[in-house]
Amino acid sequence: MQRYTIPAIVLHWLIALLIVAAFVLGLVMTDIPGLTPAKLRYVSWHKWLGVTVLGLAVLRLLWRLGHRPPALPASTPAWQQGAAHGLHALLYVLIFAVPLSGYAFSLAAGVKVVYLGVFELPVLFGPDPALKPVLRAVHYWLDMSLAAAVALHLAAALKHQFVDRDGLLARMLPFAPTKENP
Repeated sequence: MQRYTIPAIVLHWLIALLIVAAFVLGLVMTDIPGLTPAKLRYVSWHKWLGVTVLGLAVLRLLWRLGHRPPALPASTPAWQQGAAHGLHALLYVLIFAVPLSGYAFSLAAGVKVVYLGVFELPVLFGPDPALKPVLRAVHYWLDMSLAAAVALHLAAALKHQFVDRDGLLARMLPFAPTKENP
């Protein structure tokens, strides 16, 4: 079975780890009442993770446009192939939409995004008290949708590994042997 390219594998797992870190950090920071130094630090880290995910997602999309992914096994039913392609498209959309909505929410709140405390991102619009709660809700629900899509993606990968036993998961694991390369 054909594997994904090394750059695709590295970008996949790096983006996945950063998304999980940003998600957990987002849950932790929103539970801290008030504006404490710890909360402000976590908010900065959360934003930095989001900007990093967005940058890596751009690289991943550019790589993907020039490199077709390996085909699914011929034994995969057409409905599962369609579901897999649809879920991957949704994941790409959400991986872009979540950090972009967070960026917009930050701008509406009147808070600049300064990546790593050094690089100020452009301010596309000024503070907007009416838009702030809307963008906060949009960011939250997009993030929850991404979490659900990731959970479904993980469940499908585990189903292929432990139920179908078709070796599909090994195509994306960095050091896993494939059926042709034990």
